[in-house]
Amino acid sequence: MTTKNTLFKLALAVAVVVISYLVFSRPTYTQSIPHLDKIGHLGSFFCLAYLTYLAFRPRWYLLSSALAVYAVIIELVQARLPYRSASIADLLADFGGIALFYFCLWAYGKYFRAAQLID
Repeated sequence: MTTKNTLFKLALAVAVVVISYLVFSRPTYTQSIPHLDKIGHLGSFFCLAYLTYLAFRPRWYLLSSALAVYAVIIELVQARLPYRSASIADLLADFGGIALFYFCLWAYGKYFRAAQLID
């Protein structure tokens, strides 16, 4: 195991803890920008997908499945908390973050393959 892998695994663990804290704690902020929480869900799951990819390099379906299960668990727990609510829109934003990561990974690979052909 390389030091880089260890750092990515540590960063992933910290990200999961921070995101879990944020989604399960009582909100203490006002939402002045409409749908800002959806952007937060999208960005959080993009980052989780990126860190998971860097830490483990799993097959796309394993990474997507694991993060989808985590997203569903978040919504199920939030449905049981009196100060939170579950939302299909949040779940879709989570899935969107995972899909956005894979789109960016694909586009990055495509760009660099094309750049290598030109050079």
